[in-house]
Amino acid sequence: MAELSLTGIAKSFEDTRVLEGISFDVHDAEFVSILGPSGSGKSTIFNLIGGLYQPDEGDIKLDGESIAGKRGSISYMPQSPSLFPWRTLLDNVMLGSEIVGQQDREASLQMIEKAGLGGYENAYPHQLSGGMKQRAAFIRSLLSPQPLICLDEPFSALDEFTRLEMQKWLLSLWSEYKRSVLFVTHNIEEALFLSDRVMVLSDRPARVKKEFKIPFERPRDESLLLTEEFLEWKKAIYNELRMIT
Repeated sequence: MAELSLTGIAKSFEDTRVLEGISFDVHDAEFVSILGPSGSGKSTIFNLIGGLYQPDEGDIKLDGESIAGKRGSISYMPQSPSLFPWRTLLDNVMLGSEIVGQQDREASLQMIEKAGLGGYENAYPHQLSGGMKQRAAFIRSLLSPQPLICLDEPFSALDEFTRLEMQKWLLSLWSEYKRSVLFVTHNIEEALFLSDRVMVLSDRPARVKKEFKIPFERPRDESLLLTEEFLEWKKAIYNELRMIT
């Protein structure tokens, strides 16, 4: 179970106010995305949740317990896969569980097989494609013991076709394991396709300007992207973002 709650979060760096009164929740097994203009503080929110920064105001709770300023409470996947080049794929995906002494080789191998990476267990990162590296990084997140996964634009460096394939793969794996996910992206289509809710941030200092509850049923297929309803939702979010910039 993972229930994340941010209440009245404010953060400044020197004389620059980055966040102002940020409040939102991520419920158990929910997929929530954050959209906002560049420099609006999306990554700062992740760094606060991960305990790298301390909020100037407000509190961050996970399952009712304050985690403000505490590290190790979440699993985090950055834009780049961040695989260690000297470790095999298997050793990389077991890293998070290894750190806390909970590694399970058999479960890791099963997850690698489900991710379509069977046969690459002993391959090194330089032998993998970009999409394969991202799959490995996400498996590592799933195998880590923390109940909440924060994904920071994990597919931004991929081409459009590979990106869509990775989105579908992510949804299939997420629907099976049902971890709570907070996802940062600049891509409106991606946010709509993946999420239960989408939050739009204002320009700096960032506030939650508007929240969209996405009505599309699950499981979701790529044919959804071409429907009139999807395009109407995309237009609504686009217009909200356009009013900010």
